[in-house]
Amino acid sequence: MASYQARQRDPLLDQNMQAAIERRGKELLGALLAGLAFLTALMLSSYAPDDPSWLASTDEPAQNLLGRYGAAIASPLIVIAGYAAWSIALVFATWGARFMFHWSEERALGRAIFAPIAVALLAVYASTHVAGPGWTHSFGLGGLFGDTVLGAILGIAPVHAAFGLKLMSVLVGLAAVSMTLFVLGFDFRELKAIGRFLLVGTIVAYDTMLRAFCTGAQGGVRLAQNLAEQRRTRREAAAEAAAEEAAWAEAERSALARSTPMAAQHGTRVLRAEPRFSDAMAMPGAPAAAPREKPGLLARVPGLLRRSAEPLDARPEPELIERPLPQAAWARPAPSEDQIRSRIADVMKARGLVGSPDPAARAEPPVTAAPRGIRAALGLGSAVATAARAAEPRLTAAAPALTAEPLFDPDADFDRNAFANLDDEDEGDLPPLTLSQSGPATGGSAKSLVQHTARKAPAPSRQAMAEAQPRLNFDDKAADYEMPPLSLLASPTTVQRHQLSDEALEENARMLESVLDDYGVKGEITSVRPGPVVTMYELEPAPGLKASRVIGLADDIARSMSALSARVSTVPGRTVIGIELPNAFREKVVLREILSARDFGDSGLRLPLALGKDIAGEPIVANLAKMPHLLIAGTTGSGKSVAINTMILSLLYKLTPEECRLIMIDPKM
Repeated sequence: MASYQARQRDPLLDQNMQAAIERRGKELLGALLAGLAFLTALMLSSYAPDDPSWLASTDEPAQNLLGRYGAAIASPLIVIAGYAAWSIALVFATWGARFMFHWSEERALGRAIFAPIAVALLAVYASTHVAGPGWTHSFGLGGLFGDTVLGAILGIAPVHAAFGLKLMSVLVGLAAVSMTLFVLGFDFRELKAIGRFLLVGTIVAYDTMLRAFCTGAQGGVRLAQNLAEQRRTRREAAAEAAAEEAAWAEAERSALARSTPMAAQHGTRVLRAEPRFSDAMAMPGAPAAAPREKPGLLARVPGLLRRSAEPLDARPEPELIERPLPQAAWARPAPSEDQIRSRIADVMKARGLVGSPDPAARAEPPVTAAPRGIRAALGLGSAVATAARAAEPRLTAAAPALTAEPLFDPDADFDRNAFANLDDEDEGDLPPLTLSQSGPATGGSAKSLVQHTARKAPAPSRQAMAEAQPRLNFDDKAADYEMPPLSLLASPTTVQRHQLSDEALEENARMLESVLDDYGVKGEITSVRPGPVVTMYELEPAPGLKASRVIGLADDIARSMSALSARVSTVPGRTVIGIELPNAFREKVVLREILSARDFGDSGLRLPLALGKDIAGEPIVANLAKMPHLLIAGTTGSGKSVAINTMILSLLYKLTPEECRLIMIDPKM
């Protein structure tokens, strides 16, 4: 009765609950296998040959991530199986995933039992490869087991060792892959699905890559078309603007030509007038014309001053055919040299007393070639010769208060080659009048951006002034020791000084503003201070702009401005930021200019050193006595030896042997 009741009672858990518990148990087992695979991977990845283990005894702490236990397990695995020990972690991870996701987990017992065979085949396959420099063991990549099995097989194989090694690598590799897939639980259906997935994935990836390339190409084509359209639009707009500007300019020139008199248009062009001899004067038989009274020399001075404003290249070329001279001009004696010199002095004095009349109010005389013989005899240049002649009365200025005085006797004989060289000399002595002196005054121009630093010559020292004085024979004899003279050094007058124009400096300032604007720095260059070596541009930054942002762009500014380097810093006491760029042509610093300065020669420094010049070109003199140690550093060719030579010369030019004793030690010698 009791047995019947026991057989007929209901089970403790129903079938669904038992199935759920079984599934959860398999998932828990899979999680444990996955964790074990993770720990095995950590243990093998942190393996170190020097860790304490069964095969090595040391007191050093273990480097393995799992401590001494991990080192004790990883060491025999690596020594026996080599890199094939990683297949153990792979088996744990694969079956852990199968149990958690229920992928053919029923094959676990029948497949995992062959895992040691797969590890052995992988060890033999790893031994067929040559170990790299990172492998520090005496055995191969497959451990002692792989080397032993591979050596035994190659020893009994009836082929050459090299060929046998390659053959074993292929055969054992195929066997190891097949056995590993079998141990991991894969069947033909799963392998087919994996192959299909890889094939489809490759095709999809290739298609996606092509689509991305096509999209990028289409975007590039559209961008190129847009840029071409914008460039064409800008070109058409520029052409229209140029045409419109040319039309306005042509209209302005036409209006100006209609409103401006002919004399005003040629106000700055003054032609040289020469006397014209008529044919009657040139013929011997013709009667002489009635004599005219010649105006005085000073009466023609305003015309001379007006002629000096003409550029040499603007004067018209004389006629190539020389007109014959009248016979009366060859019959009288030439004036004496003293008389000519006095006339030249009178003309030079009159230049400072008589102003230049308006050249626009003067009618242009006919231009012809003057007889070379008369100009050579006078020796006064074209200007004085024109003033001395009375062939054209309309060229003279009214001067009733001055007496008429002939410059020479036209009947006197003269030498053609006398005073021939005085023509060019006298013309060069007359300084031309600029347009600003003779023309109307223009309106005040805008304030220049460039501010040139007032660079005056340094005040000479007592030694420099003493050497400049001549030494007389009755001067006292010098002392026993004489300081070296400054004349031994190169003169600063031989230095070639390059200076950019204000227009070039302002153009550089605008270019610098454009470069800063490209980097997002808003501001305005308010001042440009050119120096002998560098030029400083003062930037007035926009409100809210940090100075550190501009300072950090020093290298980018130097690259954009094609400069060797750039220095950017704030100016103390001002709101501007200074940007210093090196000049294209650096001014040479001459030692004599610094040693002859008062800062060096008359200073009270005990050990003065001439170091050079600052940005503004002022000499820099330092006191060596105030320096506990002086270290000169720099790259090759930066001027270290020149600096040392300059310091030695500074001491030689300042102190006597009794005042300074110097010990020089060269460790290279």
